[in-house]
Amino acid sequence: MSSLRRWWERRSMQFRITAPAAAVTLAFLLGLAVVAGRGLGPLRDSSVDTELSEALAPAAATVSVGQLPVPPDGVVLRVLDTAGAPVDGGPATPLGPGDVRALKAGQPVTVERMRWLGSVVTAPDGQLRLVAAGTGLVGQRAAVHKAATWLLWAAGIGAVLAAIATWLVVRFALRRVSRLRRTVRALPPGQRVPLPEADDELRALAADFNALLARQEEAAQRLRRFTGDAAHELRSPVASIRVQAEVAVANPDPELAQETLADVLAEAERLSALLDGLLTLARSDAGELPPAEAVELLTEARAAADRLPPGSPAVRVTGVVGQAWAHAAHSEVELVLNNLLRNACRYASSQIVVSVLPGHSTVRLVVDDDGPGIPPEHRDRVFDRFYRVGDDRARTSGGTGLGLAMVAETVRRRGGRVSVGESPEGGARFQIVWRSAGNVSTS
Repeated sequence: MSSLRRWWERRSMQFRITAPAAAVTLAFLLGLAVVAGRGLGPLRDSSVDTELSEALAPAAATVSVGQLPVPPDGVVLRVLDTAGAPVDGGPATPLGPGDVRALKAGQPVTVERMRWLGSVVTAPDGQLRLVAAGTGLVGQRAAVHKAATWLLWAAGIGAVLAAIATWLVVRFALRRVSRLRRTVRALPPGQRVPLPEADDELRALAADFNALLARQEEAAQRLRRFTGDAAHELRSPVASIRVQAEVAVANPDPELAQETLADVLAEAERLSALLDGLLTLARSDAGELPPAEAVELLTEARAAADRLPPGSPAVRVTGVVGQAWAHAAHSEVELVLNNLLRNACRYASSQIVVSVLPGHSTVRLVVDDDGPGIPPEHRDRVFDRFYRVGDDRARTSGGTGLGLAMVAETVRRRGGRVSVGESPEGGARFQIVWRSAGNVSTS
């Protein structure tokens, strides 16, 4: 069965449309031929009975007045008594007692290739007479057989003609698909497939293909932009490490070498953070998504605050333990908190406030700082990859331009939302909205 299915799926669409159409047509015409062939015999008998009835009516009237009927061409008229014996002076008929009873009841009978129909009338002397009209059926059986044979041949020829017609019609219809294929094959970069005038499936296919081209071009542009930005960002710490190493090699002074090694270590850490961010975004772009579970945000926020390096601004975490459960993965929540707090640490003057606010179907995480804030004209792009509000300031503070991009990507792929605004302390406010995992009580 599987091999037959594979064979069928390898056939052309023209064949897969024509073959079922021809099979259905053949089955229908063959069924029609069989039904018609079986109905030819009853139709023949009905026609003969009609002809006999037309000859029998005047003959019965003639016998009822005491005269012998005159048979028309092709019809035999006999006058019998109620037992079936001839009373018209003619020879005996082949009708048996059962046939006579059927004729007296008005039912037609067929005896020795003759069709008979009878009617009982009363003669002038008061005797009942059976008037029988008969005609031969010689050759009609052969005619019925030939007609049935011709019907079967007609069914086969009709199926062949239907297959040819379907093949040609499908081929003509698929010419538009072939033209669309040629158009797509010769389509220059940046161009779109012209939409057909007819509002049909082919127009919908062309529109969907144009949408696919637009998405592919957009993805290619993002990839080129991301690749260029990544190369640019990687070049800076690599060049700095190389320069520092050359300085250390050229100057064997131990104090200068130690200072140079410290600078190299800082650039290496920045390079490592940049590579980690690129790897995280690459995995996200590839669709890798860890399994989600219920994550208690307040506990995670306090743990992230404890992970900040010494000398960081004070972090105040507010919320109710066990009330805010986010539908996410632990690694995702840690990534979001780490990047938001490190970003706040770079720009906060003295204080960072983290608020965890549970809701009915969502849970919010709000991070406020008292730094310079983010101007409104930059808020729409602050979550773009490698985008910096103040490029020089970000570089000196160790920023890579990927932290907030990773936050936005991580939250959005879980169906959440991320936004930035102005904090009541005058700095920046980052707000994350996750789907709630439900209120789970903790001990």
